[in-house]
Amino acid sequence: MTRVAMAAALVLTIGGCVTREVQPDPILEMQVPDKWGGGASADVAHAEQLWPDTDWWKQFGSGELSSLVQEGQRNNYEIAAAFSRIKQAEAQARIAGAPLLPNVSLNAGANREMPISGGTPTNSANASLQVSYEIDFWGKNRAGVEAAEATLRANRYDRETVALTVTSGIVSTYLQVLSLRDRLEIARQNVNNAERVLRLVEAQSRAGSASPLDLARQRSALANQRQLIPDLQQQEQDAQTALAILLGRPPQNFKVEEKGLAKIQMPRISAGLPSELLTRRPDIRRAEANLAAANANVAVARASLFPSISLTGSTGAQSNALLSLFNGPNLFANLGTSLIAPIFDGGNLRNQQALAEAQKEELVQVYRQRVITSLSEVEKALGAIRSLEERYRLKVNEVDQARFAFELAEIRYRAGAEDLLVVLDTQRTLSEAQNQLGQIKLQRLQATVSLYKALGGGWQDKQVPAEPGAASTDTVS
Repeated sequence: MTRVAMAAALVLTIGGCVTREVQPDPILEMQVPDKWGGGASADVAHAEQLWPDTDWWKQFGSGELSSLVQEGQRNNYEIAAAFSRIKQAEAQARIAGAPLLPNVSLNAGANREMPISGGTPTNSANASLQVSYEIDFWGKNRAGVEAAEATLRANRYDRETVALTVTSGIVSTYLQVLSLRDRLEIARQNVNNAERVLRLVEAQSRAGSASPLDLARQRSALANQRQLIPDLQQQEQDAQTALAILLGRPPQNFKVEEKGLAKIQMPRISAGLPSELLTRRPDIRRAEANLAAANANVAVARASLFPSISLTGSTGAQSNALLSLFNGPNLFANLGTSLIAPIFDGGNLRNQQALAEAQKEELVQVYRQRVITSLSEVEKALGAIRSLEERYRLKVNEVDQARFAFELAEIRYRAGAEDLLVVLDTQRTLSEAQNQLGQIKLQRLQATVSLYKALGGGWQDKQVPAEPGAASTDTVS
């Protein structure tokens, strides 16, 4: 007991020689606005402040899309890999917690000696139980556990981030397939229009009222319309292949059943308070968890500068007579303590602490950047929705007028009151306007997907439930 007391006193003496004062980390303050900017449309800005549902893709009104999303969440390989990383982090957390418990080992053996010249054999046996335990006096082992647990949380948030990205990709790619099918249908209609005009020109050419130049021009216009179809077909096939990969399926036997965007509903959504975004996006929570792990690693590096104290003990028995192995006189026990203190290591431990602090500072900036980026993503999505809604409205009117102009030009050409160049010009204008309308409609739908994704896709951290109104402050620490 005297030796143990002396060792403890020595530990405290050495600890007093080391500067152990740890300056508190500065509070990380991010100034978050209390409302979204001017990019939101009137519907979004004045609607009830709501967040997307966890099954937000159902708002598009497609049963096939909902089925594909569920399949992708089950079978996507990136999500499966992220789940494997969670299991690795769980194992690392258990490994990090092992030093907090005593280490117990059992050694046992037996021996039988046979004299070469004859005589009675001699039997002997021994057994010992050894226990060692490192006193976590400076909190190094506890900080290691905290770092491992924070890393585990980061991996769980990473899995949710991957799942959100995959789900958004499935929805966006599915809408792209349907949009390409609409554009293919429009291209075929334009080919039919060009063929009808060509037949009219051929009839007038035979009657002598249309020149060979008119005939060549219309044949060229028809060929131009036809050449658009193979390219759109290839784009549709490529989009279906990309969708199959997201679902974890071989693309050869995969096919989307829906024919176009006609049955797809345009969701009406609204965003909650900007400050709530910090608890609604898993990538932000992942950045927070990485920062917590780095902070714990700094504590580990600091604690490594202090002495480590280990307690050891053993008990056992030894005897030349196997049957009397555990008799009282044969039992033994010993206790001891050891102290390991760094004296000179070439600055290795100090440099490790400096490295850990620099890594933490990097993650502070990464976290801040992640918050600013997430806010800007929501603003951009809201602004895109507003702009695309207006563009779509104007483009619908343009298509209606272009169709009327083409039909009127065809009628006038048939009556001999209009030149073929006017028919060709109105036909080209109609084709371009219809194609652009389809693209704007797809962009509007995909902007909604981007907004759902930027808002976290309805995700909320279940480990730390958000209190009502708790995230509505202007400053989030």
